[in-house]
Amino acid sequence: MKLKGKVHKYGADINTDVIIPARYLNVSEPEELAKHCMEDIDAEFISKAQTGDIIMATTNFGCGSSREHAPIAIKAAGVSCVIAASFARIFFRNAINIGLPLLECEEAVQKTSSGDELEVDLATGEIKNLTVGGVYHAKPYPEFMSELIKAGGLIEYTRERLAKGRV
Repeated sequence: MKLKGKVHKYGADINTDVIIPARYLNVSEPEELAKHCMEDIDAEFISKAQTGDIIMATTNFGCGSSREHAPIAIKAAGVSCVIAASFARIFFRNAINIGLPLLECEEAVQKTSSGDELEVDLATGEIKNLTVGGVYHAKPYPEFMSELIKAGGLIEYTRERLAKGRV
């Protein structure tokens, strides 16, 4: 699966309360959560972001509480993937469970700026910076995780397997 989008770059330790502020945790509809995605760190994010865009950050993206609201808000905002040097482990698992691709690639983070356009091949882990011409490599997902992401997350993956009688 190939993705293409403009980068919105942030720093280290972007926590789940910054991704979706706690004051919206009584909201469960993804479209409503999306309206507030990243607003406490970048009030313009939702007005700037286009479907397919990519969030990039340095280290420890998604730290803080373990709520699924954060990856849901990002995915519902139309973000195609998140690239960081590292992710908080619980955030990483929650993102995969809802079908939001994440890639760890320190070199891409170091050599990419906000506004750059990237092309990402999830099957190979290749990240091309179309703006500056760089090519970087993240570790591709194992087959099972690729299937989860392609299906749109764990629930859809399970539904597909049940429908095919493969549980």
